[in-house]
Amino acid sequence: MAPTLYSRLKSYYSGKEPEVPILSTSTAVLLLVVYTLIYVLPFYLSSTTRPSPQLSRDAPSVIRGRIRSVTASCMVCSVGTFVLLSSVDNGSPLKSLHLMGYFPIGIVEAFKGLGLTVILFLGPLFEGGFVEGRWRDWIRLRGLSASISSWIGWRNFVAGPITEEVLFRSASVPLLLLSQTSNTTIIFVTPIIFGLAHVHHFYEFRISHPHTPVVSALLRSLLQFTYTTLFGGYATFIYLRSGSLLGVILVHAFCNWMGFPRFWGRVTSGDTVIGPDVGEGKRDENGTAFHNGGLSVMWTVVYYVLLVVGAVAWHKLLWPLTKSISPLTNF
Repeated sequence: MAPTLYSRLKSYYSGKEPEVPILSTSTAVLLLVVYTLIYVLPFYLSSTTRPSPQLSRDAPSVIRGRIRSVTASCMVCSVGTFVLLSSVDNGSPLKSLHLMGYFPIGIVEAFKGLGLTVILFLGPLFEGGFVEGRWRDWIRLRGLSASISSWIGWRNFVAGPITEEVLFRSASVPLLLLSQTSNTTIIFVTPIIFGLAHVHHFYEFRISHPHTPVVSALLRSLLQFTYTTLFGGYATFIYLRSGSLLGVILVHAFCNWMGFPRFWGRVTSGDTVIGPDVGEGKRDENGTAFHNGGLSVMWTVVYYVLLVVGAVAWHKLLWPLTKSISPLTNF
């Protein structure tokens, strides 16, 4: 007679390794897909949240409606995972909350993970803070309230990071842990689903930009899928190592704020932290000197050096800065 889900959960929480996983990996992945559909499909069921040629996804009414929708979706999926994790004699709400990243909160782990991510973005931070001269505004948090007071800012930096991490990390990763899926598979499977959850932006972009060539729209969506999938793997790794939902939310918000890093081209700005650059620039066809945004090539060199330094330092500190006293699994 095949073991029931109840007996598997009971064996899991009693500390004994079940002979058969509580859930199969395929079942867990199927539940992840269902969760993703619960998150995305409601966007297109209502005229309030469905984009059209006259209504962009960035319209305040659409953003408000979608925030209400994804909040409800996250609550439904989180309750489902919590009930599944707690439905045994030896199970407890505390154990469920730990697997879902709520307890312990992991404040120290959260800021260590955020610091690790900041190191990875040394190059872009140099460009924004020193080349563009915004470091004073950052220190004074000038513009923070203005950013999150707009509906686009609230979606990108608050509602989006919270709801996506609640769904794709907190509610989803414990299901794969119950299926005894390997850490490597968890780190590489959940991000693909996370990335696919953003593919619908291709349809929305085509609706709002009908004159943009299809190839350009596809390349845009492919870049977004690649970036979100890579981020999803990184966030899942941090989540498993730290056990902190707060940590991945902060990392997600920071990455949304930074945007996609520059991997080509020169940095350009006429207002650096030390004032206009006085290095010799290029000359036009008439022999008149001009500057690349007022900057010499050295600023670009420094940017790319810091980009590499940040990546190397991030790699070296990846394991130490994600170490926690309450991880969700052992590596």
